[in-house]
Amino acid sequence: MKKFTSVKDVADVNALVTEALVLKRNPLGYKETGRNKTLGLIFLNPSLRTRLSTQKAAVNLGMDVMVMNIDKEGWALETLDGVIMNGTSVEHIREAAGVMGQYFDIMGLRSFPNLKNRDEDYREDILNKFIHYSDLPVISLESGTLHPLQSLADLITIEELKTAKKPKVVLTWAPHVKPLPQAVPNSFAEWMSVADVELVIAHPKGYDLDPAYTSGATITNNQDEALQDADFIYVKNWSSYQPYGQILTQDPGWMLTEERLKNTNSGKVMHCLPVRRDLELGADILDGPNSLVLQQAANRVWAAQVVLKKMLETNFPIPS
Repeated sequence: MKKFTSVKDVADVNALVTEALVLKRNPLGYKETGRNKTLGLIFLNPSLRTRLSTQKAAVNLGMDVMVMNIDKEGWALETLDGVIMNGTSVEHIREAAGVMGQYFDIMGLRSFPNLKNRDEDYREDILNKFIHYSDLPVISLESGTLHPLQSLADLITIEELKTAKKPKVVLTWAPHVKPLPQAVPNSFAEWMSVADVELVIAHPKGYDLDPAYTSGATITNNQDEALQDADFIYVKNWSSYQPYGQILTQDPGWMLTEERLKNTNSGKVMHCLPVRRDLELGADILDGPNSLVLQQAANRVWAAQVVLKKMLETNFPIPS
């Protein structure tokens, strides 16, 4: 595995999930795999779970870790080619990524979209340029369009806790005070499309996701209809895909509460966090027995660890 940016980079998703659960039972069993290897974690945007879980996963594998919040600690980056750098940017992404390629063995990168230009965000220029100019194995720690480590952890959680062979999984939009990226819902839909689940996506009119990520899903504007007999409910806000990056409604009726869970199959509720209590998701659910948000967050470690292990084994095999 040279890069991990979407489910398409995984040869066998079921095998990856199974191996992650093996690592969960024996976290330090592969401590020699990453010995004398360095993971660089580069953040252009804030992080809590992604940073800490990936760092812990690397330590479990014996790796050294270097972390840089480049938006606060680095030089202002120029990402466009063919420009005269006579403005506020100080360092070009070509040199920055190239230098990092000399210091790390594997890189993780987080770069959010600007939600102003859809074509620019969905081209993933920053992620792809870091991959190209660093010439390293690269893990996406969330990009303009996808958050694969989160989605792998979500699938691990579902696989671990499901009681039906093919559970009904609902991805439902939630209100928010500001426009958020489509990366988490895009990614969740993409990973569920290759999992053995029945996926239903519920959102208000105008919030359709890019159809490139929702293949095979049932899509509805009726949340109550979607929740009927659901086994897992994934709650997440996202801004509109077209028109791009906008808030079209803040209807509080879309917030999930315990009352709305009555027609589910004792549905377990998921959210990637951070979550705005009693805006996106009712505190009664978050504090109740149906919430899986902490289990999801815990499984972020095993998602990161199994991906790092695959990258180490592929690119830096231990001599026999």
